[in-house]
Amino acid sequence: MYKQLIRPLFFCIDPEKVHHTVMWFLKLGFNIPGMNWLAKKITNVDDPKLERELFGLRFKNPVGIAAGFDKNAFVYQELGALGFSHIEIGTVTPKGQPGNPKPRLFRLAKDKGLINRMGFNNLGLEMAVKRLRKRDKNLIIGGNIGKNTATPNDEALADYVTNFEGLFPVVDYFVVNVSCPNISDLHELQDQEALMKILNAIQKINLKKSNPKPVLLKVSPDLNEKQLDEVITLVKETGIQGVVATNTTISRHTLRQDAEMAKQIGNGGLSGLPIKARSTAVIRYLAEKSNKAFPIIGVGGIFTAEDALEKIHAGADLVQVYTGFIYEGPMIAKRINKAILKNA
Repeated sequence: MYKQLIRPLFFCIDPEKVHHTVMWFLKLGFNIPGMNWLAKKITNVDDPKLERELFGLRFKNPVGIAAGFDKNAFVYQELGALGFSHIEIGTVTPKGQPGNPKPRLFRLAKDKGLINRMGFNNLGLEMAVKRLRKRDKNLIIGGNIGKNTATPNDEALADYVTNFEGLFPVVDYFVVNVSCPNISDLHELQDQEALMKILNAIQKINLKKSNPKPVLLKVSPDLNEKQLDEVITLVKETGIQGVVATNTTISRHTLRQDAEMAKQIGNGGLSGLPIKARSTAVIRYLAEKSNKAFPIIGVGGIFTAEDALEKIHAGADLVQVYTGFIYEGPMIAKRINKAILKNA
């Protein structure tokens, strides 16, 4: 029903407006008595064989929602009821900010992709913490953290530390985001020296806590092999727990039918099916080159159960969806989990 009726209707409307509409429908729908139970009955696959234990956390299955979908921790409980084991909220910045001018989210329907230049639009750290205080402890929450757009790079460390300290009591793991292509000059923080400084500072604070939390790094699909080697070195030297691979890409070379439209859209990070192969290649390189020294969360172009299995076979321990969820609908976690069980 989703693909035949709901998606065609949604795809007639501006994608950012649709996103907000879906969020409110989820929130309102789950206020109906019995809806939470019904959603879980329809979408959840519960089997001990699906469980994964990584960096001290037990995931009920390998499938989660990637950062960017629930930026402000508004519907994480509702998403959890749809069969996802973990929700990564954010990207959160210390202060709320409006992001880039609209329009800033675009569909490439023929190529099954999205281009976004949202610019870390979010309501800020305080709102995220307030909403996460009400969380269900059975659902694993990741906190994706970044810097405010107005913060110069030489002061970025303070933003990451502020986010880390603020979110620490209410999330289960952290993802340091320096690879989003939609924040001016953010890519400069991917430089090994700058990144080492941020990760070491966070780890220093983290390890002084009575209950240190896993810290992961989200990497760009546009890194070359030398830069990926540096990522492996960074993980080892800073002692962080893993990598999320990958963010969106600035490349357009994989587009087939929507290349001209993408050219008219201009700048922004490309996600969805066009990024699938590159994301998988990055996962495979990191896993093989490091001899699987750390966990990897695979993101990028997961639309089908086969796409998810491809990421897992390449070396991903968990997978996350975003664009695939928009195109494929609320049964995507169930389909992936059933396929994982079948191939177990």
